[in-house]
Amino acid sequence: MPLPPLRPLLRPRLPVKALVAAALGAAFCAQAVAALLPHVPLLLAATATALAVEGVLFRWQRGMLAVFAKSHADITVRHVVRDLLLVVGLLRLGGQERETVYAPLVAGLLAFYALHCAIQAVSVLVRRTRTLPVVTRNIDASALRLSPAPPLLLRRPGPRLLVYGLPSTAGLLGTAATADPRCAALGIALSLGLSLVGLSGLLLRLLPGRRPAGEQEVLRWLDAWLAEYRPTVGLYFSGGTSSAYQANMWLEPIARLDGRPLIVLRERFMVQKIAPTDIPILCLPRVSTLMRLEQSTLQVLIHPSNSGKTSQVLRIPTLKHTFVNHGESDKLSSCNPYAKAYDEVWVAGPAARERYALAEVGVEDKDVVEIGRPQLDAVRRYAGPPTGPYTTVLYAPTWEGWDGNPGNTSVVEAGENLVRALLADPGVRLLYKPHPLTGSVDPRAGAADLRIRELVRAANRERSGERPADDGELARLTRELDRLTTSGFRARADQVERMMVQSTPEAGRAQAVARATAAWEEAYWAALPEWEHQVVTDVRPTLFSCFDRSDLLISDVSSVISDFLASEKPYAVANTSGLAEDVFRKTFPTVRAATVLTPDAAGVPTLLAAVRDPEKDELAAARAELKRHLLGPAEPSAQERFNTAVQELGSAAREHRARMAERLAAEVPEQRQEDAPART
Repeated sequence: MPLPPLRPLLRPRLPVKALVAAALGAAFCAQAVAALLPHVPLLLAATATALAVEGVLFRWQRGMLAVFAKSHADITVRHVVRDLLLVVGLLRLGGQERETVYAPLVAGLLAFYALHCAIQAVSVLVRRTRTLPVVTRNIDASALRLSPAPPLLLRRPGPRLLVYGLPSTAGLLGTAATADPRCAALGIALSLGLSLVGLSGLLLRLLPGRRPAGEQEVLRWLDAWLAEYRPTVGLYFSGGTSSAYQANMWLEPIARLDGRPLIVLRERFMVQKIAPTDIPILCLPRVSTLMRLEQSTLQVLIHPSNSGKTSQVLRIPTLKHTFVNHGESDKLSSCNPYAKAYDEVWVAGPAARERYALAEVGVEDKDVVEIGRPQLDAVRRYAGPPTGPYTTVLYAPTWEGWDGNPGNTSVVEAGENLVRALLADPGVRLLYKPHPLTGSVDPRAGAADLRIRELVRAANRERSGERPADDGELARLTRELDRLTTSGFRARADQVERMMVQSTPEAGRAQAVARATAAWEEAYWAALPEWEHQVVTDVRPTLFSCFDRSDLLISDVSSVISDFLASEKPYAVANTSGLAEDVFRKTFPTVRAATVLTPDAAGVPTLLAAVRDPEKDELAAARAELKRHLLGPAEPSAQERFNTAVQELGSAAREHRARMAERLAAEVPEQRQEDAPART
């Protein structure tokens, strides 16, 4: 399987954008000169060039559209100027005697632009009627009169103006070339006809029977659904476009809980970022809508991350909130002071409890509950040293972080040395899986990442061997998995249409995705030569799948170490912090059972020897002990402990709600007695 290509650098893209902008500017200048001379061939060529560049902008350089818009040169202005120059050219070609002939054409153009503005105004109204206060998935919302979305041309003013205005522009060019005004008249008439048809189609969608339910009707439906479904435990998540993995890692543990689970989101786009699941999903963008959960049967909300919108849901007094995080490491980010805002903080094992105590961020020990890491129950356990001709090493460094600490990632100072040392051993097969955010803050990390990828490619070019026969099984499984994990929406689908398509999910779809993913991963690894190094950057295969295929992990101080310890396989940590090894081990407890590598990677040969010969592996017992310290005991399972914690916190929520109800019931008679003399 070919390795992914190098990521394009930013600098080569700048000349392309500049070239497109220059071409468009030159086309307008040439069109202006041709209109004023006048010069028909130049006018035709310049207009055609401008239209071609517009097509390039909308197809390949959409980022430039925003640049032009900020300069008040958006598509409407450009189109008006283009047609205006054509009219000027016609007037210059025809002389004064033709002005009366061309006057109706100008009036037709003005009517076309007026219709364009009317379509845009109505499309905004239609979009507002289709922007519901609630977005759902895996919930039957047919009562909300959901319907397919209008065509994209009617919703996007830029492409619509280009397409609808093309006949009029072509007609004006035809008239310039032939001096026959009927060409322009026909083109303008076609543009007017297209605009009238589009406007009529949008107006029909504003009819009462064609609109989705209104806001109050949707809110009444939401209350009724909550009363019918009676959720007990929810996963609350808010974040950016690249943070959905933090919620996705908790989907399966949530789905296996006793009770009626629910996923509560805050951003509309996040509804489609959540991985396949059978759990009902509610997106409540507004705080006022979110507060309706107070009257529901929901008892516990589980938070895998902190966000600015977390404080909004913490205001609901009937709910108990717990923070589970999306990974644990020795970094300060795993002991965020915000954690004290939750009723409880659920951690994997004793190490995290100690970490919170040492951090002194306000989290009391009585509020810390050890539940393990349910996601790791399926990670394959250590089965002995490698038995084949190759030792598979996973190098999974983390990213550089925001604080500029050189110890955050090994990519910059040690990455190339580590990879060279590993590739120098003919018995090593390397899996390089960089963090997706590598290079997003420090350009040096991004540059080092690219160099490491090239080292891997060069090493593969020097190796040769028999490749597995391609029977098409991987391609077939890829298509099947893509079918299960993508919703197959039309390109023009909006949120209402997606709600309609996903209102009745296929039963057992999550289980089908899990089976298809397992089959795909087996086929993926089987399709690769056992000698070939790999750069793994796609969503598939997952990090846990790489764990299962590896005999050794080399990483940085991150949650990757804690997760890998579930396998009890050997691991190493690169020390780029500048600390002495004994201080490094004392500062970061997750390093306690690791081989510590210096930036020059001098210890790699000894490390590989210990992996291949169990008698040289002096850290096996330490790994087993550290696993218990980081992840808790093997029995009961993490999923069982997770479920028990949910049930106990739910019981506390019910007891709290009962006490509040009793207090309210006692206060009402007292208030009535106080009010009685006043009424008398």
